[in-house]
Amino acid sequence: MPMWSLIVEASWVVQLVMLLLVVASVVSWVMIIQRAILLRNTRNSLRAFEDRFWSGIDLGKLYREVSTQPDPDSGAEHIFRVGFKEFTRLRQQTDADPEAVMDGAQRAMRVAMSREEEKLETNLPFLATVGSTSPYVGLFGTVIGIMNSFRGLANVHQATLASVAPGIAEALIATAMGLLAAIPAVVAYNRFSARVESTINGYDTFADEFSSILHRKVHSRVTQE
Repeated sequence: MPMWSLIVEASWVVQLVMLLLVVASVVSWVMIIQRAILLRNTRNSLRAFEDRFWSGIDLGKLYREVSTQPDPDSGAEHIFRVGFKEFTRLRQQTDADPEAVMDGAQRAMRVAMSREEEKLETNLPFLATVGSTSPYVGLFGTVIGIMNSFRGLANVHQATLASVAPGIAEALIATAMGLLAAIPAVVAYNRFSARVESTINGYDTFADEFSSILHRKVHSRVTQE
């Protein structure tokens, strides 16, 4: 029996389950491709900005460059831009306390990191939901299909495998579609979660190193004065 005929001849409940799984699978693949591109660009931008940051360039010059041509995929650049802007603003105050300046800059960088983390984790909960629920949705369609198949046997005087096989086959298709929707979503979620965690750790390390540089700058000014 052609598989397409099994899908067409299935009950409307099973067809609805199949349609739901197909939609979830298509949306998952769209999000998987988008997340893969974003995380790859983010990782490359992080490395590129760290190379510029540690190249010995003046921080004021670097700030002007990244402010003129910001990279939307570079979270480290955003953290640097926000932190240096707040640091400069607080430092220009005549009665600014060095610790207050550092606290303000670090607080601004923490907010920027939270926003970057939120951006990186976008759509990951959907992938987790698809990965965890799709097998059960497919199983629900399978149960309904098998129930309809056995209910059809009530009107048959002599039950044979040929009379039961089509209903069971169409029911098992729902289970297969549930697995096809769940497996890529689970694999992608686990892989992307590891990448997000690695990227956030990179941001955190950069923020600590940048804070150390700012700490030396603000205290060197106090020493000179």
